[in-house]
Amino acid sequence: MQPAQSTLHSHVPFFPSVAAYLTVSIEPLPPVVVGDAVTLKCNFKTDGKMREIVWYRVTDGGTIKQKIFTFDAMFSTNFSHMENYRKREDLVYQSTVRLPEVRISDNGPYECHVGIYDRATWEKVVLASGNIFLNVMAPPTSISVIAADTPAPFSRYQAQNFTLVCVVSGGKPAPLVYFKRDGEPIEATPLPEPPAATGNWAPRNLLHRDLDDTKVPQSVAEGEMGGGPPNTAEPPRGLVAERDPTTEAIPETVVSREFPRWVHVAEPIYYFRHTHVPISDGTVEARATLTWTLNPQIDNEALFSCEVKHPALSMPMQSEVTLVAPKGPKIIMTPVRARVGDTVRILVQGFQNEVFPEPLFTWTRVGSRLLDGSAEHAGKELVLERVPAELNGSMYRCTAQNPLGSTDTHTRLIVFENPNIPRGTEDSNGSVTSHRSFRLVLALTLTVILELT
Repeated sequence: MQPAQSTLHSHVPFFPSVAAYLTVSIEPLPPVVVGDAVTLKCNFKTDGKMREIVWYRVTDGGTIKQKIFTFDAMFSTNFSHMENYRKREDLVYQSTVRLPEVRISDNGPYECHVGIYDRATWEKVVLASGNIFLNVMAPPTSISVIAADTPAPFSRYQAQNFTLVCVVSGGKPAPLVYFKRDGEPIEATPLPEPPAATGNWAPRNLLHRDLDDTKVPQSVAEGEMGGGPPNTAEPPRGLVAERDPTTEAIPETVVSREFPRWVHVAEPIYYFRHTHVPISDGTVEARATLTWTLNPQIDNEALFSCEVKHPALSMPMQSEVTLVAPKGPKIIMTPVRARVGDTVRILVQGFQNEVFPEPLFTWTRVGSRLLDGSAEHAGKELVLERVPAELNGSMYRCTAQNPLGSTDTHTRLIVFENPNIPRGTEDSNGSVTSHRSFRLVLALTLTVILELT
């Protein structure tokens, strides 16, 4: 009977008093780029019997754990158990989770939880976990360069500040942004803090060109040449201080000087500011500004570029603009053959060159006011409602100006007779009184007179 008893006891599990051990670790990953395929690897070492593996994605600062993968050994038929449970043996396992195309929303911490049966009893489970932070990067999706405070009037007689703004969107983390001029990096003085509302260094409101092209106020000329009294509040070097027009008297005496009228240092002094604005999708919008005292003589046709370096980009991303004054506006008039009573539209369709920054357009009628009685009209299009015959031969001037310069162009309006409108007198609104109506009124008047006599 003893051999039978020995065979029976050989099928009864034997649990040593030594507890099982378990170590878990997740292989570290470098930052990944949106769209990449990523594999998370959880390695664990144990001498116990596998119970379960669970992967979690942690959100909301650790308050929420979203289960993304589960392995339960109780319901698995293909898991290889240890053949001899009595023998204490170290086995190394690996669990992987694959993300085929990572998104910004996949950014964050992940945890791998492993459970094994204790060697002393199957009723007890030993747990261990590892964690990793998946850093998902995104290259910027757009970059553009614009000019601040344009379109706006300007003055050819005073030095003025000019600001370029580079807007970079869709990046994570925030990109490195810098400016170049004619392909050479610009060494700029950083301005980490935004200026106060009354700061003198801020870009000035550009003044309207209301003086003769060959003359300049003497007070302005003397102040710029060093002849005027020193200012008590100095702006950053190289930038123009904002002046209070109500406290500065400009005498009538003028002097003629060759344009430009102000004195510049040999090299412009640039000021740079960089700000970040978080976006709800986890990316940031970076804005970089470059400010300097504009000199149309040397800045016209200067090429400025904004470049972006980002760890998710293999090469810098850039956007460039060329500062150019407007030249040769192209004007179209519709209808081509205007008749009395038509609505005429005069539109600036373009220029002979690429213009930057956007110009300011001003329309005037040479020698008279516009049809609506105003002295001038702002905008690319001038609309003349129900043109009367008296506008035939009238001349219209369009002035296009930006901080680099200005240009004028003229067009003449020819108004033809309208066969659908009988000849007659026209009022200021372009309405017509026909000869037939005039004869009817005259006949009624004579009838009344005869009846009275």
